[in-house]
Amino acid sequence: MAELPSSFNKRNVYMRLRPLLRWILKLRSSPRAIAGGLGVGVFIAFTPTIGIQIFLAIIVATICNVNRPAAIVPVWITNPVTVAPVYSFNYWLGSLIWPGPPLSEVSKMFVDIGRALTHLDFWDIMEPIIAMYHMSDEILIPLMIGSIVIGLVLGFLTYIISLKLLSFFFFRRAQKRLLNNKPKR
Repeated sequence: MAELPSSFNKRNVYMRLRPLLRWILKLRSSPRAIAGGLGVGVFIAFTPTIGIQIFLAIIVATICNVNRPAAIVPVWITNPVTVAPVYSFNYWLGSLIWPGPPLSEVSKMFVDIGRALTHLDFWDIMEPIIAMYHMSDEILIPLMIGSIVIGLVLGFLTYIISLKLLSFFFFRRAQKRLLNNKPKR
């Protein structure tokens, strides 16, 4: 079994994620709404909609009546660095259901899209949208199938896990407030 680098340990990961976790805990919403936002964001992150994911997250979060800021954070899972492996895996999964071109060809195309994304200006979001639109149906259909399956599974798991964790942290916070506000005798 491969060993993890010496710089990788649980405490190091926690310390890097700590500001994000604190920000999530400070959101003014119920645990259910925040967890719903995170679930929606994870679902959108795995769809081949790079370039418009933030807008989609806001729209879907509004429609589902969940926390919009919480929905925006997970869409950054797919970024220029991760777009190739994420979309390649989604395509591979979808191609098990709907056959398409060989994975090696499609994966190379996703690497090229990711490389092109690293050179874009922030406001130049039309290029990735056009690149995805120009994909043939042979590629797009398996990619969409795999993306929806992965997005639904990971979005649902994110919702369940974050709901349990947020409920625990919010309950603990409420208990601390009660103890601190208790009159002294």
